[in-house]
Amino acid sequence: MKKLVSVSASSFLTLVMLSACSDNGSEEAASSDQGEWSPTNNLEFVAPAGAGGGWDTTARMAAQAFEEAGIVDVGIGVINREGGGGAVGWSYIANQAGDPHYLFAASPPLLLIPLNGQSEYSYEDFTPIANVIADFGAFAVRDDAPWQDLNELFEDMQDESSSITVVGESAPGSMDHVQFVNIAKAAGVDPGSITYVSAQDGSAMTNLLNGSVDVYSTGVTETIEQVRAGEVRVLAVTAEERLEGDTVEDYPTAIEQGIDEVFVNWRGFFGPPDMTEAEVEYYVNAFTELNESEEWDAVRERYSWDEYFMVGEEYKQFLEEQNEEMRLLLEELDLYGESE
Repeated sequence: MKKLVSVSASSFLTLVMLSACSDNGSEEAASSDQGEWSPTNNLEFVAPAGAGGGWDTTARMAAQAFEEAGIVDVGIGVINREGGGGAVGWSYIANQAGDPHYLFAASPPLLLIPLNGQSEYSYEDFTPIANVIADFGAFAVRDDAPWQDLNELFEDMQDESSSITVVGESAPGSMDHVQFVNIAKAAGVDPGSITYVSAQDGSAMTNLLNGSVDVYSTGVTETIEQVRAGEVRVLAVTAEERLEGDTVEDYPTAIEQGIDEVFVNWRGFFGPPDMTEAEVEYYVNAFTELNESEEWDAVRERYSWDEYFMVGEEYKQFLEEQNEEMRLLLEELDLYGESE
């Protein structure tokens, strides 16, 4: 499995987090005399979207691997809190300030949604824990669609009379939308001419299969089952080179079709505001152990995810750089702050 980034947790102790948990009298702030912390209740992993999407799959697979590997001593529940392109889930986590028993799965929409003016919360309002994997975008069409490759699709989309509709599970101005627009723009398609439909209830694949839309912009993982069933085909992925693994190894990249553009969908975990250094250290150690486990390696292989592990100052710097890149991209696409 190709590794994009693999950063040790050893440098993490330089990270200085915000001060003590909220004074609510609960056991949730408990620490030992040595400044260590471990969970006193079951953990809740929040997927800020419906079941079946990238956040949901990442949260559920991480919870399962944690338990199978025996890394945590308490139970882990996975809860879906969908709406607002992630904003509903982020609001829920923000309200858990000071309680380290809540984490949520995150990816570029945590940057994009605030930047396009659709959320009051940004990544800076939460506690970064660890990035765990990289996924890539995939552009799928029905198996009976007229386009055999990405260039044929984009050629038709440049026709002013085109009525081609693109669906994704993210909000407008967020990841599924932006990854498609970014690649299409590189191929000469006017971003403003693209009709994008948001299906945040998880119905995007259904809409594609029943003919309500023409193209599905999604993650690679979400396409595999239907490709194997012969229902859809993938015109391109947003990776720099072909992915490894059964089925996905047959997905062509946009680059090999002459479109010099990529889009990486990183995924990681964040906690609520006001986590202590000891609480963050517990999770960094846990996710480092997870990243090195056979159980998580099997998950990455199953979903064709690349290892993309970062913690501490490395992760914080990465997020700052990504936020600036996303801001510039949205400005270029005239999507920056559009709802403000």
